[in-house]
Amino acid sequence: MDKLSKESKEYLIKREINEYEVVIGLEVHAQVLSESKLFSSSPTKFGSEPNTQVSLVDAAFPGMLPVINEFCIKQAIKTGIGLKAKINKKSVFDRKNYFYADLPQGYQISQYKNPIVGEGSVILDMPTGEKKVNIERLHLEQDAGKSIHDIDPQNTLVDLNRSGVALMEIVSKPDLRSLDEVNFYIKKLRSIMRYLGTCDGNMQEGSLRADVNVSVRKKGTKELGTRCEIKNVNSIKFMQMAIDYEANRQVDIIEKGGVIDQETRLFDTKKNETRSMRTKEDAHDYRYFPDPDLLPLELNDNFINDIKKTIPELPDEKKKRFIEKFKLSSYEANILVSDIETSKYFEEVSKNSDVKLATNWITGELFALLNEKNLEIIDSPISSNNLAKLISLIKNGTISGKLAKSIFEMMANGDKDPNKIVEEKGLKQQSDPKELEKIIDKVILENPQNVKSYKSGKDKLFGFFVGQVMKSSGGKANPQLVNEILKKKLN
Repeated sequence: MDKLSKESKEYLIKREINEYEVVIGLEVHAQVLSESKLFSSSPTKFGSEPNTQVSLVDAAFPGMLPVINEFCIKQAIKTGIGLKAKINKKSVFDRKNYFYADLPQGYQISQYKNPIVGEGSVILDMPTGEKKVNIERLHLEQDAGKSIHDIDPQNTLVDLNRSGVALMEIVSKPDLRSLDEVNFYIKKLRSIMRYLGTCDGNMQEGSLRADVNVSVRKKGTKELGTRCEIKNVNSIKFMQMAIDYEANRQVDIIEKGGVIDQETRLFDTKKNETRSMRTKEDAHDYRYFPDPDLLPLELNDNFINDIKKTIPELPDEKKKRFIEKFKLSSYEANILVSDIETSKYFEEVSKNSDVKLATNWITGELFALLNEKNLEIIDSPISSNNLAKLISLIKNGTISGKLAKSIFEMMANGDKDPNKIVEEKGLKQQSDPKELEKIIDKVILENPQNVKSYKSGKDKLFGFFVGQVMKSSGGKANPQLVNEILKKKLN
């Protein structure tokens, strides 16, 4: 099996004599966030009844002509800008010819030699440092329908709701070398598109999936091996499992003196294996030619520049600002900018409270709560406003950190205002020195032997006295004041 060398941080497949490097490229299919399809006005709402979002264009009725959706064009350009890629002023839509039951036209309208977006790049913040992954192209294409095999034992059913839905195919160069890099790449790509509002990145709904190209080569060689394409993988976990299996399969064949066939394969998630689907098609197999019903798409500088003006602050820029403005570590900033909703939440909390405490509470208690309840931060049971209030109560000494955790749990049931909880439950921290002195004097009086031991040099007993005071006060005593008064009393 594959092993990660701790020394070199390389992902290598090791056999008795040879070590093999895994070379990975991804063709990510991202559904354009749009209310209508690429060439028709049909809606794109997920989960609708089968065949209820199909126009005559989508169903390929004779004489029906495609009309380009301008909004989808703008979304593709925005994504290209976010990928720091070249925006091509002239692009061409082509017909990609193949025959499936769920492809009513008998061809897919896509782009081949002249895509809308050219070369770009994505920077990955790996634990070992930054990793640049080059983007070869981004092109627009329409999705096919969906064949359903598990409803009728005798027949395959077809749902054309997805037929014509706009997809951005983002093709990376074969720059990825490990399962970790695949994980970081998909998450970074998803994050960029969510910031831009061009794709929701929902893999469960099919909004983001990938064809995975895998090849292997002996460590130290530069020539690429023969690649196999694993089609239509819809989760990062499955991508990693498929790569692991496929790379080991190829190594086993090479080790036995065999040759890798270039082919398209499917990943069986139940058996955790890839299976041959068909020999890998080359471009000529699809008989690409410009779609005669669509003129070349020509863009001018003003059109592109107007879109550039709408580009928000993206993860890399936001990370840099968070580090400079809030004095966060690179690790903390990475976590907080990884998702646009998390970054918004953080900024809302830190605007009205202590930044350091906000960082710790969001990445600690809040993330744990969301994980437990299987929620996204946008659905957090605790609003940013109320979390900011809780942090302020800690900062101004009204409550202790320990009490804050109890209050946090109460807040999770209906987003309650922490100030009201403190008032209703009588949880305000005791910060009156005179009152604390009474409790401390009582604790000292009740523990003469421990006092004697402490004064003879057993310093660790100080924690015992703090604990007893906190217990006597019901956890309400101000820890800082308790420490100060105890030191004076015991020394």
